[in-house]
Amino acid sequence: MEFRMHENGFESEFDFGKLTISGKDEFGFRPYALLVSSIAGCSGGVLKQVLTKMRIAFDDITITADVKRNPDIANRVEEINLHFTIFGKDLSEKKVEKALELSSKNCSMVQSVKGSINVIETFEIKPS
Repeated sequence: MEFRMHENGFESEFDFGKLTISGKDEFGFRPYALLVSSIAGCSGGVLKQVLTKMRIAFDDITITADVKRNPDIANRVEEINLHFTIFGKDLSEKKVEKALELSSKNCSMVQSVKGSINVIETFEIKPS
């Protein structure tokens, strides 16, 4: 990957388009938002794979992320709470819980920040 500086941040070209990164919302994605998005997207993608592999039928997954930052230490991200809502019929809470545990262990982004950022994953099941 290569990132090129411009007036308000950095840009990088990918096969699917341009990524603009800036510390200001009006000029691009903020670095902390990309970090949280990477963790949520990875964890959700792995959860989807695990549920499918376990033959657990579901219709949809939504993820809500709540971020706690420390303003005294460079506004660092200290905790990310990911709340998964899994939509489906007759979903077993125990099986979904097991799938979420497996997804956390197999998500490269969660494992990459382990020991630095506390990632808490919770879930609820809703009928579709």
